[in-house]
Amino acid sequence: MPKAVFYKTNSIIYFKGDQSDKVYILNSGKVSLNYEDIESGQELHDLVKTGEFFGTKSGLGRFAREETALVLSDAQCMAFSVEEFEALVLKNIPLILKMLKVFSNQLRRIQKQVQTLLAAEEHVNPENGLFSIGDYYLKKQAYDQAVYVFKRYLVFYPSGAQATQALKNIELAETYAKRYGSGKGPDTPQAVKQSQKAGPEIVRDVEKPQTTKTLSDTGQRYYHAVSLISQEKYEEAFKEFKAIAAEAQDEEFQTKSQYEMGRCLFYLKQFDKCVALYTTWIQKYPKHPDVKDALYFIGTSYLNQKDNVKAVGIFKKVLSMTPESESLYQKTKKMLKQAEGAK
Repeated sequence: MPKAVFYKTNSIIYFKGDQSDKVYILNSGKVSLNYEDIESGQELHDLVKTGEFFGTKSGLGRFAREETALVLSDAQCMAFSVEEFEALVLKNIPLILKMLKVFSNQLRRIQKQVQTLLAAEEHVNPENGLFSIGDYYLKKQAYDQAVYVFKRYLVFYPSGAQATQALKNIELAETYAKRYGSGKGPDTPQAVKQSQKAGPEIVRDVEKPQTTKTLSDTGQRYYHAVSLISQEKYEEAFKEFKAIAAEAQDEEFQTKSQYEMGRCLFYLKQFDKCVALYTTWIQKYPKHPDVKDALYFIGTSYLNQKDNVKAVGIFKKVLSMTPESESLYQKTKKMLKQAEGAK
């Protein structure tokens, strides 16, 4: 059965590049589909109207999302699996005609853009495009999304032309998220200038990461190791993270490296070691924002070891800590159902 899912303002339904077979229909609220124009390289925004469907092409085709779906105001969507959506379409001829019209217009627009792009021999710089997306979210005060995108930038371009600025923007977004909360705070990129009008206390908090922090050798090594995980080179990544955790004087990278070591152990199917590492890590950093994800890996490790009772307990704990709007909640709910069914 299709499910009604609620999303809060500034939350993300899915990111560009995500893999999913879900198709959505907007019941209420506002959702924007943000994507990069292949001709100009600029980010475009399509507003989804109430009653319209989105995520259709990638959902039905089972390929990566081509756009990011951002919630502009509290929204309720119906989430369909491919099978559920196909069943709906087969019973609704007007919906089929509407889909054909939408796809036809999109194909004509894309064909025209591609022809223009090829004729001008222009190519969009993916590095700059990714950085621009993070900058967009920072300006829109969507700090969690900005942090996510800038971190992805550092994964793919640890020595990129804007790596140092990406690190500064991460720290700026994290500072504003803690001080103001999502959707609030000074305008950016002139955030520092405006904060000077607000008083010396804010200036100290903002200027320090903006002017003194650079992407160190340790930072470059860390993001290189993260890229090794994306290449499924788990043993190499584990060795690099272990070295960083042992050598780094920066506690932030020590903590992050220890967390990533647990991920490597999980992907290497060394579940006992994964559980032991994350258990120690959580005890040491109980308030770290990745604790929920670490617990998820612990629960999944138990499930792989056929210890379903422990898995159920861990998954329930993760659900109690996680808002329903987060993708982790849906993943954990699915794993909990699997664990309970195997008991």
